Amino acid sequence: MALKVKLVKSFAGASSDMLDTIRGLGLKKFGDERLLKDTPAVRGMAFKVKHLVTLETVSGDAPAPKRRKPAKIALRERAIAYQAKQNKA
Repeated sequence: MALKVKLVKSFAGASSDMLDTIRGLGLKKFGDERLLKDTPAVRGMAFKVKHLVTLETVSGDAPAPKRRKPAKIALRERAIAYQAKQNKA
């Protein structure tokens, strides 16, 4: 099971706790939607900001979150590729 969480109201003037909760749900701006695993933690976070979000239960699993490479690793890979390109020329 998964939960579709959508930010339907502006969080202007919300307390810092609510802002942290909204960020924790992965919502960044008005109208954002996220498909999250249905866990007690996610339900509790959604309950805390229930006046700002809508919840919808969706069948199936939530997709695994995309992970970015840390900046140091990405920079190192670009440097190695650049050096390899320079050595060929």
